[in-house]
Amino acid sequence: MALVAAAGLATTITASTAGAADRAAPLPASGFNQPAAVQSEQALAPQTATALGLGKGEQLKVHDVVKDADGTEYVRYDRTFNGLKVVGGDLIVKRKGESIGQVTYNRGAKSVEVATKPTLSQSAALSKGAQAAKFKATANKGTLVVFVTPTKPVLAYEVVTTGVKPDQTPSVLHSFIDAKTGAVLDQDDEIKTGTGNSMYAGTVTIGTSGSSGSFSLTDPNRGGNFTTDLNGSTSGNGTTFTDPDDTWGTGAASNRQTAGVDAHYGAQLTWDYYKNVHGRNGIFNNGQGARSRVHYGNAYVNAFWDGTQMTYGDGISNTHPLTAIDVAGHEMSHGVTEATANLDYSGDAGGLNEATSDIFGTMVEWYANNSSDPGDYLIGEKININGDGTPLRYMDKPSKDGASVDCWSTSTGGLDPHYSSGPLNHWFYLASEGTGSKIINGVSYNSTACNGATFGGVGRDVASKVWYRTLSTKLSSGSTYKDAREGAITSAKELYGADSAECKGIEAAFSGIAVPAGAAACGGGTTPPPTGDNLLQNPGFESGTANWTGTAGPVNNDTGRPARTGSWKLWLQGNGRATTENVGQSVAIPASATTATLTFWIRIDTAETTTSTAYDTAKVQVVDGSTTSTLATYSNLNKNTSYVQKTVNLSAYKGKTVTVKFVGQEDSSAQTSFVIDDTSLTAS
Repeated sequence: MALVAAAGLATTITASTAGAADRAAPLPASGFNQPAAVQSEQALAPQTATALGLGKGEQLKVHDVVKDADGTEYVRYDRTFNGLKVVGGDLIVKRKGESIGQVTYNRGAKSVEVATKPTLSQSAALSKGAQAAKFKATANKGTLVVFVTPTKPVLAYEVVTTGVKPDQTPSVLHSFIDAKTGAVLDQDDEIKTGTGNSMYAGTVTIGTSGSSGSFSLTDPNRGGNFTTDLNGSTSGNGTTFTDPDDTWGTGAASNRQTAGVDAHYGAQLTWDYYKNVHGRNGIFNNGQGARSRVHYGNAYVNAFWDGTQMTYGDGISNTHPLTAIDVAGHEMSHGVTEATANLDYSGDAGGLNEATSDIFGTMVEWYANNSSDPGDYLIGEKININGDGTPLRYMDKPSKDGASVDCWSTSTGGLDPHYSSGPLNHWFYLASEGTGSKIINGVSYNSTACNGATFGGVGRDVASKVWYRTLSTKLSSGSTYKDAREGAITSAKELYGADSAECKGIEAAFSGIAVPAGAAACGGGTTPPPTGDNLLQNPGFESGTANWTGTAGPVNNDTGRPARTGSWKLWLQGNGRATTENVGQSVAIPASATTATLTFWIRIDTAETTTSTAYDTAKVQVVDGSTTSTLATYSNLNKNTSYVQKTVNLSAYKGKTVTVKFVGQEDSSAQTSFVIDDTSLTAS
């Protein structure tokens, strides 16, 4: 261990041998030391795919495994289809032993089957990708993938364009081009613009190796963390910093070793935080160390996160040359996100991605307990990059930076991820400290909830543990703020109990940033009001039988038939004997409505072999007083291998309170299963 004077420049924090090069499959490369749990689950992947009913040609690759003390595992998978990478096809399986419980599909994509013959030529796709990059390309390559959009999977080209932007920031841009229409579906740059870097940390202790006359910035106690000097380059591995007397740097920005010290110190603190607080053993949770790369240019100081290729960073002028503790934690946490939820860098997911790094960067700063940089809820507060002493971002009121938003709305996902991160940063502050005016570590805060509520916080340690569990066991690449709320409340219930103050505080904070209630709720298991304009409560059955009445048993999370989304659904019949089952819900249809529409998704499989006789049926009925009307009927003749959406007109019942019922009837032999999920009744 060495005592050194730390100031420092922006850095690269990288997985030393492999890492997270792309959104869809950022698993370590061959030869990377994978945890035993990952290897074990990978051996079971074909069996799991069969149990989930995945289509022919779909294969699972284990991305990450999180195991609870009671043996419950959350296994995160990426998918391929007929050998093509599936971008956004990730899913999470909750299992204990061989029993599969809840399954969460990214964007609800249970099936990723597509026709794999493109209409658009590869050369045309490459041209579109290069054009979309808006910088001069030094390299341009493309390959076919399956890209999961918010509504369906499509065949696409993933075009990777490499070059340098006009501001001299390196770029490795992934453009996803529809292989039929040529439309640009999405873009994701491996170089994630980060937060800027600077901080004077004083004299600090860092892990080094070697002996008198030949020491190196290599930490034997943290998986071999090491720090290299890129010598002015923006790529490559660089040369590991060495020193003859194990006293590193001068504290001056002009000293190259000082930059290395800050990089090394920040990586060390972040490693220790994740290890000691969350039990995570390195970025990939396998004990493998990280490499920090330092680029010291004439005009810019760049911080990179790189796992083979993945890069996070930002250039700042040499008038701000020091590396902040929260920034180091921010950058390394991007790697943890890639290794777990692998959140996209666009839409709601982009904001969740950036805010996650802000949250854990902030927690690393508190964990460091460094008197030169006491913990706070400000991001990059020491660098003065704005020239007026203000920080980059404010967690108590994100809009104070002039661009971020405090409250979630349907337009939040259209913002730059640094600004769409505002609501989740605001959530973290509210969950930690609550509303109202207060002074913490000498910094004044005054946070208000978007819904006007006032409440206390549950503490940053609780909030961060809930968010880490949410990130590692609940979210996937395309997750939204609504998914974040569902996941965080569920995580809080798992960690602290449904009736706990901690769960209720997490829930209140999400309401405080205007994310609408969903199925997950604290307390006695009550179901919150329906979201949006859906008049049905518990429409996806995720709260079991809450708000639904009828035959016991059909509403279940039995894995014998998959839910369309979540893990609960309505499974009528499938008994192979003469039975009748029904499930219904009372609902008031406004008199002011001009239209009322019931929609639902249904999947029908049958052992009946006839092609002409309807032996088993499922009916959609409306009970209006003493009158029961059948509005739609499905039978074994309507069998289908995947969910199909159906629509029923209920406009005739406006101004009435009626019961919407699903009724299944089966004859004496040969089962037919009618599986219904994601119901909705809307009026306009």
